[in-house]
Amino acid sequence: MNPSECVLFSGGLRGAEATFGEAAERHGVEEINFTFEGHHIERKRGVRTLNHEELQQGDVSLEYVAKLLNRHFPKTDYFKRVLQTIWHQVNSAQEIYVIGKILADGTVKGGTGWGAEFGKLCNKPLFVFDQDLGTWSHWTGGAWAAAAAPHITHSHFTGTGTRHLQANGKAAIEKLFADSFG
Repeated sequence: MNPSECVLFSGGLRGAEATFGEAAERHGVEEINFTFEGHHIERKRGVRTLNHEELQQGDVSLEYVAKLLNRHFPKTDYFKRVLQTIWHQVNSAQEIYVIGKILADGTVKGGTGWGAEFGKLCNKPLFVFDQDLGTWSHWTGGAWAAAAAPHITHSHFTGTGTRHLQANGKAAIEKLFADSFG
């Protein structure tokens, strides 16, 4: 795949998203980082600040997301805007790569979990690198299955994940880009 024809959709936050962006830049992949006014992100390349109407396109009930992910989230406008930016990341992409942790209930830990769940709902290819296990998993449509190190196969993809990136998570991102774009 030609990296100059590819686009990484992300959020530009510290940790996994910044590392995805750095890898994209090194490999000549375009980068779009969705954000909103007052949201501080690390990556400055390809910043796309969403206006009110654009944020509304990704509006989702906080109660619905909390129920879907079996957890509680802050009921604030700020957190709602974070979820709306994640909606744009996943909606724009053809496949999703997440660095984080798969929980016992099959969801992904943290706010990143919404991106993974939305990817499932949209039936998009979804891969998660679980930093605790040091392994990739692929969503099969009904369960997580162990996966070999994936390759990016679609020109529009999302790279997201935890702010608490470990060395093995960083290495997984580097290998993903090296194997995909050599």
